[in-house]
Amino acid sequence: MDEYHFPESRLKKKMDDPEKTPLLLIACGSFSPITFLHLRMFVMAADYAKHNTDYEMVGGYLSPVSDAYKKQGLAPAEHRVAMCQLAIDKASNWLMVDSWEAEKKDYTATAKVLDHFDHEINVLRKGIDCGNGTRKPVKIALLAGADLIQTMSTPGVWSEKDLDHILGRYGTYIIERSGTDIDEALASLQNYRENIHVIQQLIQNDVSSTKIRLFLRRGMSVQYLIPAPVVEYIEQNHLYRDDARSASTTSIQPPDSDKGKAKEASATEAS
Repeated sequence: MDEYHFPESRLKKKMDDPEKTPLLLIACGSFSPITFLHLRMFVMAADYAKHNTDYEMVGGYLSPVSDAYKKQGLAPAEHRVAMCQLAIDKASNWLMVDSWEAEKKDYTATAKVLDHFDHEINVLRKGIDCGNGTRKPVKIALLAGADLIQTMSTPGVWSEKDLDHILGRYGTYIIERSGTDIDEALASLQNYRENIHVIQQLIQNDVSSTKIRLFLRRGMSVQYLIPAPVVEYIEQNHLYRDDARSASTTSIQPPDSDKGKAKEASATEAS
């Protein structure tokens, strides 16, 4: 990958309503490969924010994990970043791919990834122009599938420090999934309830990267399950034909304090 530059070409430059709070959504995960549901999550969250909150969406970012997160089926970071970029190029005018996390040699905790966006947007760029001569700090929030909130409510999966940092300082938008008991998960996270937005998935979609890889290994078509440019990229680069080698590779586990990131990557991918 080329020298890193923070992507901002599709970031909203000026708010439509200066009375609202600007919102930026970040989806962290493997994206190996990216699916239509990964993209759909952002649209569902945007609709939710528009009709149910006082937030105004100013942008959304996909942040693929680095190669340091060794997991079965994880294509090299350069390929995953490229596929994410192909998926949004002509399909969106407000989604972007940030390669900062993907380019890291070491594992990066979710809390630090959110801090990275906060620094780029609110420290370096001083927030966003409100259109009335003032600027506002942007609300940074994590976007993920319902599996993530279950891991956050499970004792010992996330460190208390990281949990408080993510849910207390930033917050999250969670897409419901069938088979996931959101209410039970939220019961132990009441201290952060105002920062957790649960979005109902009105049209059920259980497409996952895991299923896509399985189809590809079996020589089955994935057309109309993932963006056409991504299908073409996978074919051209001969990806996911055989995950046997990665399956036999010993995984490098993240530190105990960051186990939630491993769970989060799986939750986001499954979404």
